[in-house]
Amino acid sequence: MAKSTLSFVCQNCGAAYNRWQGKCESCGEWNTLAEEDTSGSVPVSIRSKRKGRTFALESLSGKTQDAPRLSSGMSELDRVTGGGFVRGSVLLLGGDPGIGKSTLLTQATSLLARAGHRVVYISGEEAVAQVRLRAERLGLSDAPVQLAAETSVEDIVSTLSEGAVPRLIVIDSIQTMWTDTVESAPGTVTQVRASAQALIRFAKKTGAAIILVGHVTKDGQIAGPRVVEHMVDAVMSFEGEGSQQFRILRAVKNRFGPTDEIGVFEMTGLGLREVTNPSELFLSERDLGTPGTAVFAGIEGTRPVLVELQALVAPTSLGTPRRAVVGWDPSRLSMVLAVLEAHCGVKLSGHDVYLNVAGGLRIHEPAADLAAAAALVSSLVNAQLPTDAVYFGEISLSGVVRPVAQTPARLKEAAKLGFQRAVLPESARGEAGGDAGLTLNAVNSLTTLVAEIAARGSRRGESNAPAEKNATPARFRRGEG
Repeated sequence: MAKSTLSFVCQNCGAAYNRWQGKCESCGEWNTLAEEDTSGSVPVSIRSKRKGRTFALESLSGKTQDAPRLSSGMSELDRVTGGGFVRGSVLLLGGDPGIGKSTLLTQATSLLARAGHRVVYISGEEAVAQVRLRAERLGLSDAPVQLAAETSVEDIVSTLSEGAVPRLIVIDSIQTMWTDTVESAPGTVTQVRASAQALIRFAKKTGAAIILVGHVTKDGQIAGPRVVEHMVDAVMSFEGEGSQQFRILRAVKNRFGPTDEIGVFEMTGLGLREVTNPSELFLSERDLGTPGTAVFAGIEGTRPVLVELQALVAPTSLGTPRRAVVGWDPSRLSMVLAVLEAHCGVKLSGHDVYLNVAGGLRIHEPAADLAAAAALVSSLVNAQLPTDAVYFGEISLSGVVRPVAQTPARLKEAAKLGFQRAVLPESARGEAGGDAGLTLNAVNSLTTLVAEIAARGSRRGESNAPAEKNATPARFRRGEG
């Protein structure tokens, strides 16, 4: 019998150590090391009996065909996957508990089953009766979806191999699966990796599409080793705030489609409803006429999305001012504040700064710099921004407003929703053209925009009068303007 090799494996990142220690040196987490058998997924005595086989080699030249796709019946889900599920592909879906992962998959599998495809839903966390209760609540109990509550990978593969090959298989979740080829508890790094590898091998061999549901850590990352994300063909993240009814399905990785694509859903009493025009939904409850709000024309994947940025700048009583941001990169906010102070004379060292992206959307592109800066200055000087204007542009460390990609798509989306003007980088004026129907206010530097906003506003009270001077660009205070 092969000698087992024991090591201590981090359950957060998968790093292995020869001895136990309190802190993982790779990811920095505490108390995540567990003892596991890492001698191999298959014993040496079994592997030695297997003989190698020969296989045919092919050349680079030859006929190529597009991968056939299976439409889920949900346009927003198909958008994120790149047009549907590819035969033999494996997708990893992650999200916070209670965000709606099981609801989304129940609706998708029911639509496919009603279309005549064999669909199998295997739950390792819930009983069959619990899955049926969810289907009844969603009004999908008549869909011919095949259900099972099982956690053994060998039993699952053996069952699915009988009869017609399923077109779609849902494994909810991969952390509950286990295989007897490794000696570890379910949910450990070794079990998750071995179980995922067995299911991926079955998908590639039979051509069935498999969706693996993954748990997330407290930081929002999919739990388990990063190697699982490299093994699968696509990684999708289901995002959303618990207090908001909006849900965002984001493609983090996709071998068969674009990355950073998003699908927007609204959580209702009857399940998830697709949102075909997310810009109109995010702007449905705008704070018109309120200082500190600016509309950002962004791009998520291939889709233009308009969203409202809300800023609040208030005097602080603390020694260190507070910086709070929701829906945007905090480091990006710190950079914009530094540029405003260094090049525009906007002193915010004595103010608390709060920035929020309305609707629960998370923005990742730097094109939101200009809209964030406009909202911050607007709140500081109590100036109302034009309600019919959109903002987009990247701010460099020198205060120059740099161009961003897909300017025509942003302007077209803004015109479609009734906006009349756009504040954009000077170098993007030629790319915008004259077909958008918007009045373009091109700015070359952030100083120009700050001066325009400061000329609109007035301070609240005389106690802030000394700071009012600092809100004016530095060149005006030196008498150069």
